Order: sequence, then C-alpha cells, then structure tokens
Amino acid sequence: MDSERQLKHSIIPPWMDLLWGAALAMLWLLVATQLYSSSWLMLAFATLLYGSICTAVLARWPSDVDFGWANRATLFRSSLIIVLVAASPFIPMKASEFALWLYAIGALLALVLDGVDGKLARATNSGSDFGARFDMEVDALLILGLCIAVIMSGKAGAWVLALGLMRYLFVAAASLLTWLNNPLPDSFRRKTICVWQIVTLMVAILPPISSTFASLTLATALLLLAWSFTTDVYWLYQRRLHHETA
Repeated sequence: MDSERQLKHSIIPPWMDLLWGAALAMLWLLVATQLYSSSWLMLAFATLLYGSICTAVLARWPSDVDFGWANRATLFRSSLIIVLVAASPFIPMKASEFALWLYAIGALLALVLDGVDGKLARATNSGSDFGARFDMEVDALLILGLCIAVIMSGKAGAWVLALGLMRYLFVAAASLLTWLNNPLPDSFRRKTICVWQIVTLMVAILPPISSTFASLTLATALLLLAWSFTTDVYWLYQRRLHHETA
C-alpha cells in the first residue's frame, strides 16, 4: 500500500508539464518578437498552436499516468517549433542576415533534438503510440513552418508549401479512406527523406544560399517526398482488405 501511494505521489500530472512547456514557449517567443514584426499576431498564432497541443494531450493522455521523459523531450522541442512556425509568416523579405541565421540555428536545434525523445523512450521503456504520433506531428509542423519561412525570405515560390502540406493532405484523405489509417512498417527511407526535407529547407533560409540552388534542392526533396508517399499509399492500398503488419 505504501509503495502504491508513493508511486501515485511521484506521478506528475500532464497539465503541470504543459505549464512549463508554455513558459518555455514564451521565452522563445520573446526572442522572436525582437527580430520580426507583428509581435501580437505572432503571439496569437503561437497561442493557437500550443492550445492545440494542450487539447490533444489532455484529451488523449490519461491524467493518472506520468507523461514520461520521452514525451517531455518532445514537448520541449515543440515549444521551440511552435515559435519557429508562428514567426515564419512575419519574416520580412529583406530580413537581416542575423535574423535568418538565428532562425536556421533554431531549426537546427529542433532537428538535433528530434532523436532525443526516441532514445529516452527506449532507455526508460516508455514508448507509446501517443508519443510516436506526437513526435510525428511536431516534425510535420516544423516542416510547414520552414516552408513558409523559405517563401517569406524570397528563396523560392509558393510551390514549396507542397512539402509542408503533403502530410496534412494524407491525414485528410485518411479521414475518408479508412484503409489509409492502417499502420505502416518502420521505414529508413521515410525517416531519411523527412530529415532531408528539413535540412534542405534550413539550408535554403541561409543568407549565402542563392534562390537557384535553394529551388533545385527543394525540388529534389519534393520529388523524393512524393515518391515516398506514393510508395506508402500503394503499400496500404494493396493491403486494404487483408491488412498485414510488417
């Protein structure tokens, strides 16, 4: 009985984790508002995005189960990514080199932290379907924010948004075609292309990179992403009646 009581007392409610996540996002936001315009719009956008995370966590994570260090690592990363996404529409066409370098460094930090949650999940044996989905959606949000940042910096046209929207189009299609919701096997190809997307978008933002080079590498990333999605959709389609888990 005593051990059970101690275990219950050691559990940190999810809302407490969400509080420190909000405080951390505000710190990132203070830095961003010093570099870019429309600070109140940026604040409203960041609040909307973080509110979405709070809603998902409170709705899908049991209140009597500890959030876990892997999910906390993802939450830490998401606090930075939310600000990167919220700031992206307000990057001026002639932004200072310092502002662009700082934005790219923030994106690089978010990318480096991407592997931390997975390692923590394996080390603490705390992996979950929620954690995997949380990490995936944070990655998708980062890619969308980087797409907007590239467009606003003038390095490429609106077609770059296809890189960020493809994931959301897949989710929308899955709401109509239930077989798209079946689990996919782990794929090194999928993970590699995701990282390639983020890297090419980050590089495109850097001041020394020309629009021609940025457009060429981003077009390559888009072709690879389209091929990857087509491969996964075809795999799911073949198994739509008798789905096989691999």
